[in-house]
Amino acid sequence: RNRFYQGEGTMALYIQAYPRRRWRRHFHMAQMDACDIWLPVNIREDEDAFELTALVPGLKADDLDIQVIEDVLRIEGEYKTEDGEYLLQELPVGTFRRTLRFSTPLDAEHVEATIKDGVLTLHLPKAESARPKRIKIASK
Repeated sequence: RNRFYQGEGTMALYIQAYPRRRWRRHFHMAQMDACDIWLPVNIREDEDAFELTALVPGLKADDLDIQVIEDVLRIEGEYKTEDGEYLLQELPVGTFRRTLRFSTPLDAEHVEATIKDGVLTLHLPKAESARPKRIKIASK
């Protein structure tokens, strides 16, 4: 079971505000903030860190704001539209904010973020106090 998302059958899509209201009846979306765009993410965990990947096509590093406070990660950004009249506009436009609470505190000083080919990757080390420690047993 995924501890970051409690729903079933989720789709990794950018879901605009109107359809999202309908989806709330069927899925529990605890990490969704009140914004125009849903930011899909994948999170993996190992002993020392979490690894998050998010789809952010068309955005550059300057278009994103990432904050870590204790066990909470917040990713914010905005897709801007070019002026003009569109016959069809399906690409995301507007702001997004994704807030995730992790099971352990994060080491904010050592978080690493990269963006390549529309994929944001965050390496989120666990705080030293949250890492497993091997206890040496003294024999008498």
